[in-house]
Order: sequence, then structure tokens, then C-alpha cells
Amino acid sequence: MKIHLIFLIAVFFLISCSTQNSNEVEVVIDSKSELGEGAIWNQKTGELIWINITGKILNFYNPATGYNKEMFTGQMIGTVVPTNSGDVLVALQNGIYKLDTKSGTKKLIIDPEENIPNNRFNDGKCDPAGRFWAGTMSTKGELEKGTLYRLDADSTIHKMVEKVSISNGIAWSLDFKKMYYIDTPTQKVMAYDYDNKTGELSNPSVAVEVPVEMGSPDGMTIDSDGNIWVALWGGSAVTCWNPETGKLIQTIKVPAKNVTSCAFGDDDLGTLYITSARIGTSDDDLNKYPNSGSVFKTKPGVKGVGAFSFKGEF
Repeated sequence: MKIHLIFLIAVFFLISCSTQNSNEVEVVIDSKSELGEGAIWNQKTGELIWINITGKILNFYNPATGYNKEMFTGQMIGTVVPTNSGDVLVALQNGIYKLDTKSGTKKLIIDPEENIPNNRFNDGKCDPAGRFWAGTMSTKGELEKGTLYRLDADSTIHKMVEKVSISNGIAWSLDFKKMYYIDTPTQKVMAYDYDNKTGELSNPSVAVEVPVEMGSPDGMTIDSDGNIWVALWGGSAVTCWNPETGKLIQTIKVPAKNVTSCAFGDDDLGTLYITSARIGTSDDDLNKYPNSGSVFKTKPGVKGVGAFSFKGEF
């Protein structure tokens, strides 16, 4: 009887440990990227698309096969989004391009900052109506030199937020009435009233303010409960926040100093994929976090929502 009791206690302990480790983070791609970023799940292809900005590499990872396809873009790449036609749009250093995912050939759509050579595109996403939003930043570290742009399906481009320093995470509320946006040095996630019919923004307010000691807000996604997930540069974590109250809900530690973006993926959108960077990491931190620059994954216990695709044709 005593042996049986000990056995049951042991089983309970193992189950308990398994439950406690449900947020365990594991390496998916040990890429050691200098600046991994831009994670987005393509539901049509069942692939995680992500980028290595300074490596000028666009990546397509298929979890079913474990294969990560690399495609050289020729310029620093800031973000990538799928299109309805099956190709992708990429925001490169010198403009927005349509890129053929099979051949790698690209076609310039527009370069709104051709007269600002020291700027490059950074993060971006498509909105619920299929418009492409992407922001710029200075390559010289200058503040308030960037702009958040909106590219419409008819190829017209609009300045939406100006005097941006490091344009980063962007997401839309589940009812499409709010847009959340991060300019990293501000330490804030801003909430804008958003008109899905026109793509216009109004009434900016602070949804979340990230304490400096936690790191700086970088890439962002949203889950099926309407909470936002924010990667923390310098914070070794991805954090979940309620944008209505500004309260921190959950913190998932990541074995990398600089965590850059996150996206829900897999067939059930229940896996959180996380990118990271080696750039800006000291030798001591690299010894502590040897997998910095890798792509990680975890099961946070909540599901995401599908990413929106660009609806224009070029």
C-alpha cells in the first residue's frame, strides 16, 4: 500500500511539473541571426515567415518538415506580409516591393523616402481591410526621423504617424476599432481609434507603458482574448498585457537578451513563435544566452488570431 502511495505521489509530481512548464521555451531554429525580426504566420502555406534584417535574409519555416528556407533580398529587410495572390510584400531599406516567393524576383511598388538615404523600413503588418502599414527609422540612431506609412490596395501611400524614432509593433483589436502601435524609445503601446473603412486614425492614447527596467517594447501580436503580446528588447521576455487596463497579465522568459517579435502559429494558432537578436548583446550575455539570435517557440495557453494579407494587385 505504501509503495502504491509513493507511486501516486510521484505521478502527481510529474504531472504538476509538466503543467508548471507549459510555458517552456524551446529553440526552433538555431540561426544565431544578428537581427531576427518580423515573425508572421502564413495560414495559406502553413509557414512561419521571419526575417534577418542586417543579414538581408527572408526566411520561410515549415514546422511540418522542419525546413527553413532562406532567400537573400539584397537590401536590409524591415518586415514581410503575405498577399492574397500568394506572393509577399517586403519593406526593404529602399522601399516596398512585391516579391515572388519561388524565384526571389522583386518589383518595386513605391519608395516614399527616396530622398532620405539614412532611413530604412522596419516593422509592419496588414490591417483587417488588407492595407499594408510599415514604418521607417534612422540608420544613424537619430530620433523622430521616421514615419508610419499606410499603403492602400490602389498603391497610394499615406503618412499616418510622423516623428517616429523606431517604428515597431502594430496590431488591431478584435472588433477592428482600435489600432495598437509601438515607437520603441517611448516605452509605450499607443492605442488609436481606427476606422476600418477608411484606414484613418484618431484620438491617440496610452494603452500600455512598459517600465524601463523590464526592457523596451519591440514587436507585437494579439491573441483571441484581445490581449497584446509584446517582445522586450533587452528584457529576455515576451509579455502579455490587457490593452484596456494597461495591466501585465503574463511574462514568458526567453533565453536571449534581445527579444524582437512574436507571432501565433501552427494549425490551431496555439504556438507562440519568438524571434531574437545577437546584435547589441555583450560577450557576457552571449555566454549566458548562447542561443541568442534563434527562433523560439512556446505554448502560452491561449490562441492567436490569423494574420491579415495584402489585398492589392500589382
